[in-house]
Amino acid sequence: MISEEIRYCLALNEIKDIGPVLLKRLFSRFGLAKQIFNATIDELAYVEGIGIEKAKRIKNFDKWNVIEKLIKLCENRDIAIYSFSDEKYPKLLREIYDPPVVLFCRGELISENDAALSIVGSRRLSEYGRRITERLAYDLACLGITIVSGLARGIDSVAHNSTLSAGGRTIAILGSGVSCIYPPENKMLAEKIIKNGAIISEFYPDEGPRKENFPRRNRIISGLSFGTLVTEATINSGALITASFALEQGREVFAVPGNITSKNSEGTNYLIQKGAKLVTKVEDILEEIEQFIPLLKKITTELSNETTKTDRLDNDEKIVFNILNEPLYLDEIILKTGMNTAKVLEILLSLEIDGLINKIEGKYVRRI
Repeated sequence: MISEEIRYCLALNEIKDIGPVLLKRLFSRFGLAKQIFNATIDELAYVEGIGIEKAKRIKNFDKWNVIEKLIKLCENRDIAIYSFSDEKYPKLLREIYDPPVVLFCRGELISENDAALSIVGSRRLSEYGRRITERLAYDLACLGITIVSGLARGIDSVAHNSTLSAGGRTIAILGSGVSCIYPPENKMLAEKIIKNGAIISEFYPDEGPRKENFPRRNRIISGLSFGTLVTEATINSGALITASFALEQGREVFAVPGNITSKNSEGTNYLIQKGAKLVTKVEDILEEIEQFIPLLKKITTELSNETTKTDRLDNDEKIVFNILNEPLYLDEIILKTGMNTAKVLEILLSLEIDGLINKIEGKYVRRI
């Protein structure tokens, strides 16, 4: 049953030229959406940025038929609506400068979602980006951290899928309505997320993807989270917009370093230059956010145990790892495995980032 307060919030969302920043000021002054409508024109106009004209628009609002139609549509499609004054509205999101006054949701928001970290990155990911994202998202999810991302192609999709593989919760923030999944090939992924988390949007359910919506939704991705992790990104990637929002919101920013000759690592390396926390393993993130998340499970011996990490290696990685019981040069590894140079270098970097091997005097060896 849709509450009266949600009706009033939806109405506020319809009023021209009153965006999230002004709406937050109105809520700070009056408390509830109903009380905003019950205020006098002079009381409304006194709020910074409102003025007489906007106050009149609030008082003269008459599109209640539009609101009722929208509510009926959401009820028929099992779409929940969370208002800014709702107890279930995400706490961290409420704190940002410009929170959406309403959220449309398929799935469920629960208190555990307050312990969240966003993972974002390039749509055109490399194999390196895929592997690093898989491992970090999986390990974080195993610790009970909700993973937030944007359901986009590439890094976002990998982050969602890896979280689900770990049996964790994940939230997808859309640049379209929740009934208009974009990209279309992620419809099946969206359905899985709905069963193990939520898909959320501030846009009306049937609104299609628009170019201008995606930067706008990025503030919600970062706003829902204690921190934002960029695992791979070009210098022009939208992931850097999300990182920028995180900084503005006073949240942590993390980045995975990459090959300095790769365009896919230009964005993450740039973030590290500008002060983002360099991440090579999940512990690098936990030491920054653990104090803020009382629900976070302590790092177990199992997570840091070498045996557990090696269990997740693929066949080629296991072959390389298993021959490094003695120090070997790169050429020796290539000769023993029969793999090409590029493949071996990729595996060695991945194993080193995972803390499974060391490079000493040009030779690679298992960590003792």
